[in-house]
Amino acid sequence: MVLNYIWIAFFLITFVIALIRLIFFGDVEVFPEIVKATFDFAKSGFEISLGLTGVLTLWLGLMKIGEKGGMVSTLSRLISPLFNRLFPTLPKNHPAFGTMIMNLSANMLGLDNAATPMGLKAMEQLQEENQKKDTATNAQIMFLVLNTSGLTIIPVSVMVYRAQFGAANPADIFLPILLATFFSTIVGLLSVSYVQKIKLNNPIVIAYLGGMTLFVIGLIWGLSQLDKEQIKLVSNVGSNLILFSIMILFIVMAAIKKINVYDAFVEGAKEGFQIAIKIIPFLVAILVAIGVFRTVGAMDYLTDGIKYAVSALGLDTRFVDALPTALMKPLSGSGARGMMLELFDNPNFGVDSFAAKIASTVQGATDTTFYIVAVYFGSVGIKNTRHAIGCGLLADFAGIIAAIVIGYLFFG
Repeated sequence: MVLNYIWIAFFLITFVIALIRLIFFGDVEVFPEIVKATFDFAKSGFEISLGLTGVLTLWLGLMKIGEKGGMVSTLSRLISPLFNRLFPTLPKNHPAFGTMIMNLSANMLGLDNAATPMGLKAMEQLQEENQKKDTATNAQIMFLVLNTSGLTIIPVSVMVYRAQFGAANPADIFLPILLATFFSTIVGLLSVSYVQKIKLNNPIVIAYLGGMTLFVIGLIWGLSQLDKEQIKLVSNVGSNLILFSIMILFIVMAAIKKINVYDAFVEGAKEGFQIAIKIIPFLVAILVAIGVFRTVGAMDYLTDGIKYAVSALGLDTRFVDALPTALMKPLSGSGARGMMLELFDNPNFGVDSFAAKIASTVQGATDTTFYIVAVYFGSVGIKNTRHAIGCGLLADFAGIIAAIVIGYLFFG
């Protein structure tokens, strides 16, 4: 229901602003632009779904090999002590545990294309335990919020964009992104645990989360000893080496168990094609709503209002120029990326400006909550999202605040 109200609000706000522009400012182009945006973004939604077809087919084929070869069940057993407590409604060693950890690991490595198919597969596995098929379960919400919080260890894409625009040090946003996304994930986990009354003061939970925290701190320290070129090399080579090694491990384990690897791949690949078709209407719906909202200038009015309020309080307004990226990120990943690149290319700012670095940190530290909700829940026919959007947006908000505060510490 929350997504329903938000979707309606996008169109109503767009209509009101467009009427004001037409009646009071004589803008006769506003409605033609909005209608054109509906067609353009509907086309984009279809093209994105079409583009996902190949990736979904590949990765769900590989996941089927992993399932039959036993790799997914091995991962499930490794993570089950923690996940049994975060997902108490699921049976022990549930097959979704392994798929979820693969999805979260791909997100950590900044490999979005690999993460989405595994996330959709995990949501499908979780849906098998759902007694009320149109309503999100606690387990599905916990997984989705952990996904949308976007814990990223190696933000390859953001560093590549910064390098393309000639940043003096493309990797200088590495540590800020890592810290900001860590706070986002912790807030997401705590918020869902609070709503679902999950107790985190458990020795096993503390051990796992403490170990992950020490790992992040150790990784930060290790990479801080490298220069910018070495960090870029390690990020690019390391993430893709790990990804391809996982693919080989899946295939080898299945071959050792004398599984027909090719047939297993084809069986899983068929599922990928079916999922890609199912998500088209959900993706078109959310992108068209976001598109008209952007086209009418509602996002610009919102950021201008924030800048005025911040200035009235006597605070530094430099971070406000990065807010279009921050506000757009939960709605549209490509929209947020476009706003970040617009700052990079703007002669008044540039890639090494304070605002551009804050925007880069936000881009790497948060995820597209509404996109993920629409695609992941839409793929299994869930309409009642319950507290998923609220907790997801709270994690996004924490990531944005952390990005701004950390940005002032690193770049201010």
